[in-house]
Amino acid sequence: MARVTHIDKLDSITAGGVSWRPIRRTLGITGFGINAYTAGSGEQLIEDHDETGGGAGGHEELYLVVSGNAMFTVDAEVIEAPAGTLVFVPEAASRRSAIALADGTTAIVVGGSPGAITPSPWEHYFAAVPAAGAGEPARAYEIAAAGLADYPDHPSLHYNLACYASLAGETDRALEHLTRAFEGDPKTRAWAATDYDLDPIRSDSRYPA
Repeated sequence: MARVTHIDKLDSITAGGVSWRPIRRTLGITGFGINAYTAGSGEQLIEDHDETGGGAGGHEELYLVVSGNAMFTVDAEVIEAPAGTLVFVPEAASRRSAIALADGTTAIVVGGSPGAITPSPWEHYFAAVPAAGAGEPARAYEIAAAGLADYPDHPSLHYNLACYASLAGETDRALEHLTRAFEGDPKTRAWAATDYDLDPIRSDSRYPA
């Protein structure tokens, strides 16, 4: 069952000179760290700190300003961040802080240990879509194929690689990927039946029946 709340319904706890809105604790999230902070114009939004004490080599953090406007300082860099801005701080030793530039400024902060997640297989072939749309199937193949390092047998990944290879004129490679997709997940056969990306290889005698 989903757990639902709204930022305005979260507690606002003044601690460390900032107003903490406990998202992770409220929703019982255990897979990643996430909280929010709210401040009025001229007030401290994010305290001055680094993440070297986060354990496992320290945390990387992403700040998403969801309302208002903020001024971040990351080491010597000053960043104005109106609503919709994402500020990513990958280095745990970097000093970071933020001041609100407008009333009702709220930032959501997501943190975690570097390398703690493996990107999902769909991320690789979704990332290849712009290159394919631009008429660069070979480049699309290259982008999506990076996913094989983590998912060497994933049927949907192989299916998409078959499509990109087919469009790029790489018949042998396309047929190999398509065979592996069919073997791994029968529903990919239904996709292939009407997928024009595979038309260049459909008449090949080696096309998997």
